[in-house]
Amino acid sequence: MRDDTAPRIPHADDWDVFQLNDLIAKVEPGALSLREFLRTPSLSCSIYHLPAGSQDMSHAHEEDEVYLVLSGRARLRVGDSEHEVRQGTLMYVRAACDHAFFDIEEHLTVLAFFGAPLRLR
Repeated sequence: MRDDTAPRIPHADDWDVFQLNDLIAKVEPGALSLREFLRTPSLSCSIYHLPAGSQDMSHAHEEDEVYLVLSGRARLRVGDSEHEVRQGTLMYVRAACDHAFFDIEEHLTVLAFFGAPLRLR
């Protein structure tokens, strides 16, 4: 579901523009939140914020995911592997792969991009 309260730039039906500063301004520093700002049949995008010390609500999804860390520091567990993440880290997580952020040392804000759901036959 799109956040229709975000400032909009007039556009045609086949494109949209978002200002990163406007998306970040919607983040409440002390609150766990996931705010979707774009949804199409093949893609959705959200800004995800986890306060320091909080627990991630991530898990395996039906979509491939890409995360871009905008700020903060934590660790990401993907299956049996662990990785440090910080500002500028770009991560890909395959559909149906169990994952979660943990040891959130500094408020973590990420852009999350979700592909179309995996269709199992």
